[in-house]
This record gives sequence, C-alpha cells and structure tokens, in this order.
Amino acid sequence: MRLLHTADWHLGRLFHNLSLLEDQRHVLNQLIAIIDRENVDAVLIAGDIYDRSVPPSAAVTLLDEVLHALCEVRKLPVIMISGNHDGAERLRFGARHLRQAGLHILSDLADFATPVTLSVGGVEVDVFGIPYADPEQVRSQFNVEARDFDAAHRYLVEQISEQRHATRPCILMTHCFVDGGSASDSERPLTLGGAENVAWEPMQHFDYVALGHLHGPQYRGGEHIRYSGSLLKYSFSEASQRKGVTLVELGVNGVTKIDQMTLIPSREVRVLEGELEALIAQGRTDKNADDYLLVRLTDRHAILDPMGKLREVYPNVLHLEKPGMLEARGTQQLDRERLRFDALDMFSDFFNQTSGEAMSEGQASAMAELITQLQRDEAQQ
Repeated sequence: MRLLHTADWHLGRLFHNLSLLEDQRHVLNQLIAIIDRENVDAVLIAGDIYDRSVPPSAAVTLLDEVLHALCEVRKLPVIMISGNHDGAERLRFGARHLRQAGLHILSDLADFATPVTLSVGGVEVDVFGIPYADPEQVRSQFNVEARDFDAAHRYLVEQISEQRHATRPCILMTHCFVDGGSASDSERPLTLGGAENVAWEPMQHFDYVALGHLHGPQYRGGEHIRYSGSLLKYSFSEASQRKGVTLVELGVNGVTKIDQMTLIPSREVRVLEGELEALIAQGRTDKNADDYLLVRLTDRHAILDPMGKLREVYPNVLHLEKPGMLEARGTQQLDRERLRFDALDMFSDFFNQTSGEAMSEGQASAMAELITQLQRDEAQQ
C-alpha cells in the first residue's frame, strides 16, 4: 500500500498581503501528478487545510477541485484532520455523507479512537486521527486531568494504543508541536505560555505517524514520526527549506519505505543581500526576477526610494532591510534617518500600490523634504 502524507496547505493564505492561491494551485497540481506517477492508494492530510477558520470562497473552491480530482475522478480515499488554523465544525460539514465518496474528515474529537480502515491488495491498515485540540477541550470532554498540551495529547494517544488492532499496521495522524521540532516564523503558536510541546515517546509504537503543524520537513524520535512540511514557503525564515510531500509504503508488517518528494513552486521565496546598484544590475538578467524577495541592503548611506528602484527589476520585493545603515551611523542620528526613510518607504509602497507606478524622483524628493520638516517640527515641540 502506498500512502501520500501531506499537511499545512493553508489555502487562502496571504504573504505580505499578496494572495498565494494560484501558487497553491500550481503545487497542488504537482501533488496530483505525484499521486498518478507513484500509484498512490490513499492520501493523508494532517491539518491546517485552510489558513483561517472562515476561509475565502476561492480557497473553498480550490479545495473542492482537488478533492473532486482525488475522490471522484481517481476514486482515492482521502483522510484529513483539522489543524489549529481550521474551523473544525465548518470543515466537517457533511462529513458523514462524504465518507461514501471516500472523503474521511476527522475533526470531531469524540471520534478520535475510531479508525478508518484502508484495504488495498490484501493489506489492511488502521488510520487514527487526532484533530487539533487544546488541553481545556480534552479536560472538559473526557473529564481527565490534562494541565498542558503534552498531558492532553498523551492521554489521547494512550487511549488509541489500548484499542488498536493486535496485528494490523496502525497509522496515527495528529496536528501538534512535537518536542524538539524545528519551527519557523509562519506557524501560529498553539499557546501564549509556550508550553505547547508534546512528547514523541508515546507515539513511537505506531507504524507511521503523519504529523502536521511545523512547516519544515523533519522527523522526531524516529523516521516514522514525521512532518511532511507545508506546500509552500510561508515566511522568509523558510527560504532554505525544500517543500514537498511524503510517500510511505506499507506491507502487512508495517512501513517498508519512506521518501520525501519535492514540490517546485511557480515563484521561489528568496533572500538577497548586497548594495543597491549591484542588486539592480543583477536583477536585469535574473531569469527568476518574479520570485518573492526579502532584500537586505548593505549600502552604508541613505538611499532615496530604494524599494521603488528595486521593484523596477524585482517586482515582488516584499520586504526591505537596511543592515548597512545600522552599522554606518551613530545611534541617535541613525534613529532619525531610519525613521525618515522608513516613512518614505512606506509612502512609496502605498503610492506604488494605489497608482500602479513608482514615484518619480521629484515626487520622492518632495515627500522626503515633507517628512524631514515634520520630524523637525515634532522635535521642537
């Protein structure tokens, strides 16, 4: 039996106020192509299907298109659990009826100990799904002591372990932060207190654990306890990660092979560093100039409208940092200069977005003078 493990689609996500829906469609088409090429028998989606509990209609439509391609056209079973970004009740609307089409939505905590049994070529596998749940939900629903995420998750895993079939391979799907995992800037914290980690040890006896929540592909405690990672890079802290999905092969005695399959985005997320003129020259010949960029300018002097100039060659510069200026100036002078040029950058971005074109040198110069005068007036008060 061949299973495809994926997670953290975050359909409908914005990246620096830019919709990623078409980028998501691009890699989901690749996901379907992998399913066809690798003769996948079932798909596991380990939470955060949507980016927010009330997703935009276009995101709902995209999910519907993908599930139609998998369940209706290819007759593949799909098992999904809800994550901390999903609205669990909305996600499971019509779940009982959709099971007949092969779509199993496990977002009701009451059903966590009821497996979905997959049967392919004489191999039967039980799949248990733990939807995202905070400790308070577990305490109130099952009347148990669960002071933190680890205690709540441990209780649920132990209940499943007690009920699992004696001989059939068993897969656990869960959306959580496993202790020791490597996080990135794009994951929403599960709790404000920081006590969100759960231990991997209670899960080690499952044949495979399909994890969701952390966006970087990784495993904890053993190669079979694994995050597939997100579909796309959702922050610049993920620029060095290779995104993809996980292909898992199982026989009657459990997992026989695990492979990570790479997804190629339509636009990469990159970090560029250098002086402005050098970056502009590079951009004129860059075949991937449409990538999503964070630019770190190393120029040690103030530059008029650097964002506008960069976007003439790199239209998707989404964030600009100026470490060169931080090194070059004394603290008080730098603070004034930085405030001035940050304000100019903000207005330049606003002007570009509303008018569709960069400010002229004359407009930028006039705005810089106005900002300087306002700061002088404020300092004299």
